[in-house]
Amino acid sequence: MSGDPQQTLGALLAGLEVRERQIAVEAEAAQEQTLQLTALLDGLAQAAEHIAITRKTLLELTDEAPLAPAAYQQIMAVFAEADAPLRARNVCESMDLNLAPNNINNVRIKLKRLTRRGILAETEPGLFTRPRPQSPGIQP
Repeated sequence: MSGDPQQTLGALLAGLEVRERQIAVEAEAAQEQTLQLTALLDGLAQAAEHIAITRKTLLELTDEAPLAPAAYQQIMAVFAEADAPLRARNVCESMDLNLAPNNINNVRIKLKRLTRRGILAETEPGLFTRPRPQSPGIQP
């Protein structure tokens, strides 16, 4: 290697200075990206929290707990075997429940809830059945 060692050292130091500036620019860009991603994460966390609060509020407003599987399964089993619409009293009888007014009212409430959810249909006040599937092309 021939040449002036001062010139070689100067070129090396100049190259290091250029690289140092490049690293500083990249670090600044990475810092900006970090700030943007942190803001995005904060926004997503806040949106998730709002959704959870909305869900909780809606459940409280409807005052409807999720359907209790056993009771509703028993009711649907009764309707699966029925060949005609049923009243709450008929459902109680089929479920071997005591025909006390409290039991009949509780079953009626469940039948109304199933109706609101489209699982049953109330053909006339107090008379419930499974909805009939509609034929395609036939509008009600």
